[in-house]
Amino acid sequence: MRNRLTKNWGLKLGSFLFAAALWLVVTNINDPVISMKVSDVSVTIKNGNLITDNGQIYEVLDGTDTIDTVTIRAPRSVIDSLNASNVVAVADMNDLTSVNTVAIQLSTNKYNDKLESIRGSIDSVKLNIENSLTKSLPLKTGTVGEVREGYMVGDITTDQNLVRISGPESVISQVSKAMVEVGVSGFTSDITTDADIRLFDEDGTEIKSDSITKSISKVRVNVEILEKKSVPIQYTVTGTPAEGYQLTGEMESTRDYVTIAGASKTIQNISAVEIPENVIDVSGAAEDVTTLVNLKEYLPDGVELAEEDFTGTVSITVYVEREIEKTVSVNVEDIQITGVPEGYEAAITEPEETCEIVLMGLASELNTVSVSELETTVDLAAWLEEEELEELSRGSYWMPVTVSVGEEILAQQAEAQVYVHITETE
Repeated sequence: MRNRLTKNWGLKLGSFLFAAALWLVVTNINDPVISMKVSDVSVTIKNGNLITDNGQIYEVLDGTDTIDTVTIRAPRSVIDSLNASNVVAVADMNDLTSVNTVAIQLSTNKYNDKLESIRGSIDSVKLNIENSLTKSLPLKTGTVGEVREGYMVGDITTDQNLVRISGPESVISQVSKAMVEVGVSGFTSDITTDADIRLFDEDGTEIKSDSITKSISKVRVNVEILEKKSVPIQYTVTGTPAEGYQLTGEMESTRDYVTIAGASKTIQNISAVEIPENVIDVSGAAEDVTTLVNLKEYLPDGVELAEEDFTGTVSITVYVEREIEKTVSVNVEDIQITGVPEGYEAAITEPEETCEIVLMGLASELNTVSVSELETTVDLAAWLEEEELEELSRGSYWMPVTVSVGEEILAQQAEAQVYVHITETE
């Protein structure tokens, strides 16, 4: 029996090899090995927490988390049952190298053991690994465009005023400002909208990076649109200058009008910005009085100043001058006596010819006054009232002389008096 098995063993071996080769030929003819290509295969990164748990962050470089082309070789029967969704690409952070690359493991989720080969156009994911940084920034607001003429932008408010950003230290450290902007072109009424949060460096260049994570990406923004109006500034001077000084009547303000803004219903009834009494006070002044007034303190609620380059401070100067004396001689016969009761006559007995009157006033006024313009009067009715007398009696009395030019009564250094003799008529 043993001899039978070993007899002609070379022939038997050759027959076996021929049969195997024949089987392979037949098999390849019926189910040949072919190739298929799959494009844009995404790589899944596993165990990323090995980086993030250490307070670091990673960024995929050069788009290496996508394989442009994966080539699979396998029998036709296998290839025919595969499509792009069956290709699996994994990069495990456990395989991270010292040069921050991670090998890509390729496979299929079915018939993987029947593949002859599977390879990609790249074989590793390239990473940039650095410390993670988190920063909180206040939200700044702004507008784009111009509202309609006669209007201006008022307060801008957001429903949240802080954003927290996280990402690679090299990127986050460049961010110095978080901002939302709203377009206002042509608007005449308030705006409420959702606006994207944008990040900028200290030079005003916008920073855009997929590696930045924001706690919020949008906020609700309310933009107040106000109507503008130009109105005068009104004020009153109170108080009396020091003895021997007078107001010249001249006042000067750094501006007489101001532009205000507010809701249309609020400002339509405002005709002026009124500075209260006692704000501009010249009591006891012996020189010009200059008062700085902050108009913002006297604006009604809901109203604000509408000029960007105007701080609201106005300088108001009230001019004060020292009085001068001017002595004039008036003929007694030119002094009129008024208010003489019926049944009486009055005549000036002293002085006999001229009355010396010392006028007090501003040089600009007195230097232009001539004696011919002066009206001098003794008012008996006023004298009786001042003396608290109910009726006039015969006799002689010293009475004051009033000096005027037109309707203006001139001040005197000491009130001039004349001696008036009162007699009864028959």
